[in-house]
Amino acid sequence: MSALAERHVLQLCHSYSGPFLDCARQYASLFRGRGYKVTTAFLTGEAAPHLAAECGSDEVQFLGFSSADVRGLKLGAIAALRKLVSARDYAFCIAHRFKPLYVALLGTRLPVIGVHHGFGDYERAGRRLFANLFRTRLSLLGVSDAVRDDMRRCLPGWPAERIETLYNRIDLAERKAQLLPRSEARQALGLADGDWVIGNVGRLHPDKDQATLLQGFALARSRLPANARLVIMGEGRLEDALKRQAEQAGIDDVVLFAGQVPQGARYFSAFDAFALTSDHEPFGMVLLEAMSAGVPLVATDCGGAREVVEGVGELFALRDSQALANALVRVASLDPEQRRALAEAMSKRVTARFSDQAVADTFWRLPMVQPRRPA
Repeated sequence: MSALAERHVLQLCHSYSGPFLDCARQYASLFRGRGYKVTTAFLTGEAAPHLAAECGSDEVQFLGFSSADVRGLKLGAIAALRKLVSARDYAFCIAHRFKPLYVALLGTRLPVIGVHHGFGDYERAGRRLFANLFRTRLSLLGVSDAVRDDMRRCLPGWPAERIETLYNRIDLAERKAQLLPRSEARQALGLADGDWVIGNVGRLHPDKDQATLLQGFALARSRLPANARLVIMGEGRLEDALKRQAEQAGIDDVVLFAGQVPQGARYFSAFDAFALTSDHEPFGMVLLEAMSAGVPLVATDCGGAREVVEGVGELFALRDSQALANALVRVASLDPEQRRALAEAMSKRVTARFSDQAVADTFWRLPMVQPRRPA
């Protein structure tokens, strides 16, 4: 193998908690079979060498900073990254979210691809100034067209090809293999085999807008199967308020607040429908998890959710509880053959647009990547 074929790429992440480890896996998978070795470095978190396999990297580095250490100027993190990079010839760096992007640009001379997973990252004037200062070696990716367009709006002087979309992705076969049998999943959640179940997963937070979900379910209940239930997985500061709302609406007996369920996606086989009522969801990874389980989708028609659901699920206007109710009723009316056809369509959509292979093909066609393709 030539020296060029042995080039290295650095991936810099804030931490490996929550969904960030899977984000690292997704991006490491882009380089599989492409002649690169991937080093993934985490700014925070204790050393855990076994994570190299879980994030799909050739090696993993733990810089060992606390969250407090990477506030402000982040001088320690910048120095540590500079030392790490000096030991090897890296072709470029992929940095997830703004803090790692900041550290990567100040700690190295590498070209940096900044990956943004949410809205508003460049609303602040200081961040716009920083991005413009380093624009000759900075390119940006949004996890959806909606996030991409938000960055383009904030950075209007940038060429469009320097701010592009690269979708989140999922290993469809792996996710299907991880699903619990339907009866086992229902038993674990305390649901009866005969229940007709709408699922929701997310923090109990205004951004996730479970208040509209409860309103829509209450409006639809008389037109849903008699044994209809709503299951909400997640924790958050709105839990008490949402429970009071369910009680006031007279649906508390058929709404289950399941709390935080570890590896919650394994339980999606318990659901007959999945509803996401988020306020401008940047992407909605949970939608891909529901699609992998073959569960019919209802989602807010805003943010990145539309890009995932359109054509294979029901969309409703933000905070329109009556439109949500009508969408739930339409999903409940699907016969078994329609549900099978929908599950097949969702599986094809995931494979074509949101699989590791599909997104890798997109990545290596991006103008920002072309000069770095190994011979």
